[in-house]
Amino acid sequence: MSRPPLAREKVLDAFEQILIDEGERAATMDATAKAAGVSKGGLLYHFGTKESLQAALLERLRSLVKQDVDLMAAAPEGPIAYFLRTSVMANDPIDRAILATSRLAQGGDTTASEALRQIRDDWAAVLEPHTKDATALDLVMLVSDGLYFNNALSGGSIPGPVPRGAALDALVALVERAARS
Repeated sequence: MSRPPLAREKVLDAFEQILIDEGERAATMDATAKAAGVSKGGLLYHFGTKESLQAALLERLRSLVKQDVDLMAAAPEGPIAYFLRTSVMANDPIDRAILATSRLAQGGDTTASEALRQIRDDWAAVLEPHTKDATALDLVMLVSDGLYFNNALSGGSIPGPVPRGAALDALVALVERAARS
């Protein structure tokens, strides 16, 4: 698989960052070109419309989630532990793509909402064989959601606990026991 041109990725990175920092309404073509340090013509060369930028972001997300699902399925510690540990955000590419896509979904983009539902289904498909039933799977997914949410708000107005180190180890072990018992 060939890598996309650097300028194209720079534009997509800028669009993603504006979405994360300022929301969907601020992520205009002009703002994206300015943030990427390219001319409007340079932006239009790679992305002719805002919709094409959004589609590229969703494709980036799908690619990153596929990699994540593959890593989860092969994780030596098991999929549940991997999933919960990676639910504590690290500001890595998948975290940024999820946050940016969430901003699009919050702005009413149904394609972004569907993409977010699909990635949850992809993760659940890997986790399900490692849980005793649907309720146990819900437990794993909801703990992940809480970790992600609290971490996302850690600089915001309602920060919650984000366990790390031994506390995260204990939480993972507790959830694994409950999900498998």
